[in-house]
Amino acid sequence: MQLVENLEYNTERSHLIIPEYGRHFQKMVDHAVSIKDPVERNKVAQAIISVMGNLQPHLRDVPDFQHKLWDQLFIMSDFKLDVESPFPITSKEVLRQRPEPLEYPQNFPKYRFYGNNIKRMVDVAVEWEKGDKRSGLEYAIANHMKKCYLNWNKDVVDDKAIFKHLYDLSDGRIDLAAEGESLTDSGQFLKNRVAKTPRSTSAGKKIQRNNNNRGKKRY
Repeated sequence: MQLVENLEYNTERSHLIIPEYGRHFQKMVDHAVSIKDPVERNKVAQAIISVMGNLQPHLRDVPDFQHKLWDQLFIMSDFKLDVESPFPITSKEVLRQRPEPLEYPQNFPKYRFYGNNIKRMVDVAVEWEKGDKRSGLEYAIANHMKKCYLNWNKDVVDDKAIFKHLYDLSDGRIDLAAEGESLTDSGQFLKNRVAKTPRSTSAGKKIQRNNNNRGKKRY
């Protein structure tokens, strides 16, 4: 029975800093760090960068990607590799900095079922100069509000309710009720909504069942 020696177990191996490159890459970087001659060390570093770029040949000549490869090389060496880099070397402290928390918009609209985009559209409309272009936008906003109202609330809504909501959202700067406007009929919105709803397949199954029975002998 042949004795197997020098087996390496993952639990006994050193930690991989960037596991995507694998252990052989890590060993190459460790070897580069151990080289005493600075000229030879720079040559090995350039060779490692070249091999890293070959893994993604369509990106290896992109300057930003080259900068990323050099950053990864220094990261894998735990910033112990002393070579001449064509890019500024990112420090360990900068890489370990936590990003600033994102500030999510905290909007609490009065009529939430319309959504925040409607309020943004209203804010844009009130800044426009009065005329046909602004009137068209105001009418389009009111119609969209009516459509949203029907989607989430009832099957019928009076135009006066939409005009009141639009009046409130615009701080009294848009008053379609005073202009005697009338919006698209609720039935048209509901008709379009029903048309987009998939029909029941029970009738289709029945027709298919009948078609399957055609041509069969009955005894």
